[in-house]
This record gives sequence, structure tokens and C-alpha cells, in this order.
Amino acid sequence: MIEAGVLHIIIPLALVVCAILVAVFRDLLYSVVSLAVLSLLLAFEYYLLKAPDVAIAEAGIGAAVTAAIFIITLRATKRME
Repeated sequence: MIEAGVLHIIIPLALVVCAILVAVFRDLLYSVVSLAVLSLLLAFEYYLLKAPDVAIAEAGIGAAVTAAIFIITLRATKRME
């Protein structure tokens, strides 16, 4: 099992990678998915920091609702290359 100290190093690095991917992806759908993964990683970090109420709010609103709104908006717009 991975210790919490190691996770406190791995998760922030993964957060930075996801944040860079959000900005680098040319396809907006990939950016939205990367943003949702970033939010889930952030929720997991909050949980490790003993803030489960904040983690649930981040997972529910940050990952689920925000990603759903962005995906619905992307489907409603026309794609232009």
C-alpha cells in the first residue's frame, strides 16, 4: 500500500500535469476531460488532508457538474477546425 506521504508528492505532480494538459490540448473535449480529472485529483487530495466535506463538494460540483455543463455547451456549438 502506498503511504500518505508519497501520495502527497504524486498527486500535486499529477495536478500540475493535468493543468498543463488543459492548456495544451487543441480539442476542447479533451481539455474538459482533463479538467474533470484535475478536479477529481484535487478532491482526492482534499480527502487525504482530512477534509472529506470539501472533497465531496469538489468531486460533485467541480468534476461532475462543471464537466457536464462544458460538454453540453460543446455539443451545442459548431466545431471549426
